[in-house]
Amino acid sequence: MNEIEVALDRVSKRFADAAVQDVSLSIERGELVVVVGPSGCGKSTTLRIVAGLEEPDAGTVSIGGRTVNRVPPQDRDVAMVFQGYALYPQMTAREILEFPLKMRRVDRPARARAVEEAAALLRIEKLLDRRPGELSGGERQRVAMGRAIVRKPRVFLFDEPLSNLDASLRGDIRLEIGQLVRRLGATAIYVTHDHVEAMTLADRIAIMRAGKLLQVATPREIYERPATSFVGAFLGSPRMNLLPARVDGDSIVAGPFRVPKPAGALPEKLELGVRPEHVDVGEKGESAEVVAVEPLGAETHLVLRAGGLDLRGCSRGFDTHRRGDTVRVSLDPARVLLFDAAGEGARVA
Repeated sequence: MNEIEVALDRVSKRFADAAVQDVSLSIERGELVVVVGPSGCGKSTTLRIVAGLEEPDAGTVSIGGRTVNRVPPQDRDVAMVFQGYALYPQMTAREILEFPLKMRRVDRPARARAVEEAAALLRIEKLLDRRPGELSGGERQRVAMGRAIVRKPRVFLFDEPLSNLDASLRGDIRLEIGQLVRRLGATAIYVTHDHVEAMTLADRIAIMRAGKLLQVATPREIYERPATSFVGAFLGSPRMNLLPARVDGDSIVAGPFRVPKPAGALPEKLELGVRPEHVDVGEKGESAEVVAVEPLGAETHLVLRAGGLDLRGCSRGFDTHRRGDTVRVSLDPARVLLFDAAGEGARVA
């Protein structure tokens, strides 16, 4: 087992309109953990507590085995990359990268070496004499990452760093961040509301909702075995279908669909969860109307209406179905998940 680099133990923080509630999370050295959830769920507050920009009302935060409650941010050996870059407009990129080392009274030759190394890693050597106003969004984000890298911190903290970039550039920078963190062997906590960033970047994903930590697991485990219906629906595109369901003898019934009932007791109110790729559109199953067709090239997303229920399916390539077509739809019973429709929506089978 690897050494724990960052540990939050029952951390809570209350505000007038939001809260972090009893969050416990351990991150191993060299691990990249992505904290994901909807706006206002407490993920950025959790990151700011690790950084020392917020103090918890309860619980402890440890970095490198040392409790850092009430330790100022500059003494925590962390570096934060913000959504808004936070670059000094009057400085060149070189001066921005040098600044944290200058504040630590690092001598000029050592500063120059650190800046050149970081610039080479980020491929921004030709940009070092430009000011932020002369850089594109992607270039400004690389400079912001370079400012963090030169410090060689124990932990990198990323607070939605790609939110201000266009979609195609987000994909490029996301790939670069993942490669960079792993090349450095760094420990990193990355906050986002984007499920694609979470699935593609993380060693493990921590999902939050309303200040609570719902599940911490690998991307595959969370995708295939979500702890709650919210987790299942939040990660994945198209989103998981959640259909009201009930027990009927030895079957689970959801609208016109019927699948075998698993062994064991089940709650009275159920939701049946099934990913769109496990909705089979073919010659067998229940009659359904094609409500919408979304061709995306590599695959086509379909919205289907069966027995008064709408559900999403998908197929490879350009599907030949058109809106208004009548098709047959079935669910893969081996891939169906059941959730308790009451309370927190916990997975029950």
